Amino acid sequence: MLKCNLRKLMAEHRIDDISDLMRLSGISRNSINKLYRETNIETTKLETLFKLCDTFQCTLSDLIEYEPEGK
Repeated sequence: MLKCNLRKLMAEHRIDDISDLMRLSGISRNSINKLYRETNIETTKLETLFKLCDTFQCTLSDLIEYEPEGK
């Protein structure tokens, strides 16, 4: 199972809403919503994840974590 830390990163960088993140990253609302709500993370394009990593100056593992099923 993949877990997305987008909410946490937004809070740490004081980005209040998805519209602000859209402007900063150039990523569509739909793509951000999918990660924000942690739905269908597996279908997210790597390009989108890389743009978020650039925006937050973080690594991919800071943004997305793998948690084995049942934990």
